[in-house]
Amino acid sequence: MTVHFIGAGPGAPDLITLRGRDLIASSPVCLYAGSLVPEEILAHCPTDARIINTAPMDLDAIIAECKSAHVAGLDVARLHSGDLSVWSALGEQLRRLRAEDIPFSVTPGVPSFAAAAAALETELTLPGLAQSVILTRTPGRASSMPKGETLRNFAATGATLAIHLSIGNLDQVIADLTPGYGSSCPVAVVYRASWPDQQVIRTTLGDLKTSVTENITRTALILVGPALAGEGFEESCLYATEYDRRYRPQTADSPWSSWSHGDD
Repeated sequence: MTVHFIGAGPGAPDLITLRGRDLIASSPVCLYAGSLVPEEILAHCPTDARIINTAPMDLDAIIAECKSAHVAGLDVARLHSGDLSVWSALGEQLRRLRAEDIPFSVTPGVPSFAAAAAALETELTLPGLAQSVILTRTPGRASSMPKGETLRNFAATGATLAIHLSIGNLDQVIADLTPGYGSSCPVAVVYRASWPDQQVIRTTLGDLKTSVTENITRTALILVGPALAGEGFEESCLYATEYDRRYRPQTADSPWSSWSHGDD
């Protein structure tokens, strides 16, 4: 018996890994975050599966379901939206399962920031503009922010920021970021990335507050940084003619040329 934690992706039911789909199909029990995971993904469950929406449940109740399945020898598919590596409450669930000696596995999913970048048709790391993406949030009811992890500090790096769980804190976002980026810095808000009702807003930091429509009160990602303009960047050396690639050498004299010909 294993509890399989599965990243169910940002919203579109086909944005799930083959591994995740197959684990769902082989698990007699499915616990899913009903407020964020599309019900279409549940079509992969076995026809007689026990399917439980965890949205109204607390941690004790969720772990109790896992313990019950463990006693019965039944695999569990535990579905979370996006990817499990950030803001998924994975850590506290794994800690409980380790204490109960219940086996588990973790399968990654498509993160919301990647789905948002795809909706924008934008690369978040453009040469000469940004080579780092910072995933962050503002303080909320569920979690505070550690000292030093502030938007003002992150803005000083000039990196692309992907600000989660913060659409209700626009005043703070604007106040903290403007000194570092300036009011003309490009901003994008992607509401429900990859869902059928996806909405994309392109604006600037100075116009952010007035650009966000009234219907966007949650499930939206704020992206900030010069790279979002998609212009004024250098071409990378990766595909430059004169660039000697380690595994694709340009000349016979390249120190890596013997590798490309299969020499020992």
